[in-house]
Amino acid sequence: MIELKNVSTIYDDSLMALRGINLKIGQGEFVSLVGPSGAGKSTLLRLLTREISPQEGEVVLDSVDLATLSSGEVPVLRRKIGTVYQDFKLLSNKNAFENVAFALEVCGVDEDQVKDDVPKVLNIVGLSDKVNSFPHQLSGGEKQRLAIARALIHRPRIILADEPTGNLDMVNAHDVVELLMKINKLGTTVILATHNREVVNAIGKRVVTMEKGKIVRDQGDNGKYVI
Repeated sequence: MIELKNVSTIYDDSLMALRGINLKIGQGEFVSLVGPSGAGKSTLLRLLTREISPQEGEVVLDSVDLATLSSGEVPVLRRKIGTVYQDFKLLSNKNAFENVAFALEVCGVDEDQVKDDVPKVLNIVGLSDKVNSFPHQLSGGEKQRLAIARALIHRPRIILADEPTGNLDMVNAHDVVELLMKINKLGTTVILATHNREVVNAIGKRVVTMEKGKIVRDQGDNGKYVI
């Protein structure tokens, strides 16, 4: 499903962010992408949404090299992928319903479908009782669950979670990870980028460790984040 073939990226100042990355991720996998800050985790995720392109190698999704996509095809790619960030990226002037609905409205989805789909997704993430709440009225854990609801609204095949527990205490971090695992059990591929050892080791799934832009370890089920 996802394959990176000998991928390297170089920033404008000639700093190499990724070096010769080779990685395959199958449909329905849960992969924890771990390593210290600056290891290249976020850069790898940005390649998958084609926010950036590699200077060397290929990034392939469903047998298509992402470099061959036209500008008009990139939004279609991104609707296959839901992205969750550490800082939530919620719209402060919109309530929970409106934050999720906005992701559909910008794609031209009709109002009836929005009214039908948004409550279903809010129910999945446990926020049915927060429909009219604004971000400032939500806890950190609720904000992240709302961000996950927004990522789910297009029924993506892949969820990319970039340090989603970074601003949360351990209780809320556990709840968010449990939600990601629930989503994964429904068949969605999940790639979790984090440096939180406790979170990764509690998941007990495949662990890919990065250091200085390289993959240095790739462990299957029951993998551990070790140094």
